[in-house]
Amino acid sequence: MTDDAYLFLADTIPGSDLPGTPVSLTGELECLQTPAVQAWLDAHETDASSPALCIVPPEQTGMIPDGVERLPVPLTEEELERVRRAGATDPVAVVEEELLSYRDSEEGRDALLHKALAAGVPAHRIVELSGVDPTALPTAPRV
Repeated sequence: MTDDAYLFLADTIPGSDLPGTPVSLTGELECLQTPAVQAWLDAHETDASSPALCIVPPEQTGMIPDGVERLPVPLTEEELERVRRAGATDPVAVVEEELLSYRDSEEGRDALLHKALAAGVPAHRIVELSGVDPTALPTAPRV
């Protein structure tokens, strides 16, 4: 298990630039079946299929505004990756998918590494997703 992610209800936050990712975009999460999560959802008179139910990975919990009720939930590594990909901006998400696919191939490695850096994927995520040695990363993206 990883550090805790957090569930919260987006309809309790005013504004249109909301943090988090709707749980409906992440696929099935084991934590949604736990008694603690079920009780929290029941207390808020909602369920796991609600479009207002959002989740943030551990590194983004500071984006949830103060005063918003949240529930910490543990995720497996695979679930955490799905949450991160579902919440990534489109260009980053596309490149991250390519990096995951790269694990099984070395064709076009340098071009993909440059593309990932240029798209704004942090070096540690490139290493994590692709499995490349950190010393194999180019020092600056191609323009």
